[in-house]
Amino acid sequence: MSANTGMLQAFVELRAEDVEATSAHEVAHARLAAGARLQALRRVRVFELTGTLPDAQAAKALLHRSTRFYNPAKERCTVRMSASEAAPFDRDESLVLVLDRGLERRPAAERWWRHETGHKVEVREGLAWALRFEPGVDAARESESLAAVEDRATGLLCNPHFQDWRPGSGGSPPWPWLTAPEQGAKGRNA
Repeated sequence: MSANTGMLQAFVELRAEDVEATSAHEVAHARLAAGARLQALRRVRVFELTGTLPDAQAAKALLHRSTRFYNPAKERCTVRMSASEAAPFDRDESLVLVLDRGLERRPAAERWWRHETGHKVEVREGLAWALRFEPGVDAARESESLAAVEDRATGLLCNPHFQDWRPGSGGSPPWPWLTAPEQGAKGRNA
């Protein structure tokens, strides 16, 4: 197993229906103006590992072995080793990445990786919401309106008191996305 310094993104999604995403979709559709033309909403956990990494096949096998990242019996994982590789989002989905401010690092996963490989990595985790709107809707604008809670009529996916959010678009989310500079974060109280 050869190792190179780099980054990978791992996208983890439930195999069964995601009741939290279903509930959020129903609330957005029924109670928020920006959600009136929302067709679908789903959640995907996103990991970024930065440091000394093995090749793609070995990295996938390591992620598959550890419950620090996902449970293969209940979830599926898509690994992306470069910006040119596919992510599990459709081109017409608008993305909202939510990060718990100051809590996105996963030290237990970092320790596990070092124990298994002998190499140090930095592991970060966030939650991506993939939103699909009816044709003709300005998806970026409506997604931003649904992102951070401002009042009873605006926002749903991010609590700005302890979370930040970053936009993305389907097909090819930002590379890197979780480890991007702080000034790109939205939702932070100024």
